[in-house]
Amino acid sequence: MTMKNRLSIVIGSGGVLCAASLGLSKALRREGLTPGMAVGCSGGSIYAALIALGFDPGEAEQLTLNLFTGDVFDGYTSNLKSALSGESRFTETSSLIDDNVMYERLKIVFGEKTFSDTVFPLYIVATDLYTGERVVVSTGKILDAIRASIAIPMIFSPWKIGERLLVDGAVCDPLPIDVAIQQGSDLIAAVGFEMPTRKRMNSYTAVTTHFNSLYMNNILKSTFAFYNAVHHAEIIPILPDFEKPVGTFDTTQIPFIIAQGEKAAEEHIPYIKRLMEGERP
Repeated sequence: MTMKNRLSIVIGSGGVLCAASLGLSKALRREGLTPGMAVGCSGGSIYAALIALGFDPGEAEQLTLNLFTGDVFDGYTSNLKSALSGESRFTETSSLIDDNVMYERLKIVFGEKTFSDTVFPLYIVATDLYTGERVVVSTGKILDAIRASIAIPMIFSPWKIGERLLVDGAVCDPLPIDVAIQQGSDLIAAVGFEMPTRKRMNSYTAVTTHFNSLYMNNILKSTFAFYNAVHHAEIIPILPDFEKPVGTFDTTQIPFIIAQGEKAAEEHIPYIKRLMEGERP
């Protein structure tokens, strides 16, 4: 399939913030615009898969609310205290939570679906635990690919696909734009997330959070700048403004997150439509 004038959606890492991509999906559907490819990384892999499988945005929103509930993270605090105190032995394959709950929830949604069941091509990015190499998964069970891509180190345990032990795709590539480029796409809507910075830093946690936000935001800006400079693809940044801090796993904010994603997408829809109809600047 040629990807000329076909829109690819790339969804980066961001936990529950990745639900903002459903806002992009809603805006596209309203205009009768159909993507031709989806690429997902970390939390973005869940939404890339939902979009590529043809889920209605409303249905996908409800699935998200059912997926990220508080019991997914049961035991996190006590296990973290145990790990920090040295009471428990940690290895590279350990995790702070028992992720069976998350896996079973994902299984309800994706079951035995494979990449061949998608409406259009889907690519999910994970990271080789030992080498740090990027691994792009495009065959086999979607459930396994997502489980590998969301394996936040030390939070979720790594996931084995083939002979490789894989972790969170954000470790190697938090916004994998070039996967779409390598597959021939010349029109890309890239959904990324700027992390909120702190105006007051009066604790260790506040300081570390602030500098982590600066680090991640600069990576995001550099990613867009690099691919716009070296590739001929038209890359459209979809950067929702959440106006206030939103926790990585704060599901109470999902309707707000989706609305902000739709708002961010709407300003680009006329331009995307012109490009999909063959007009080039």
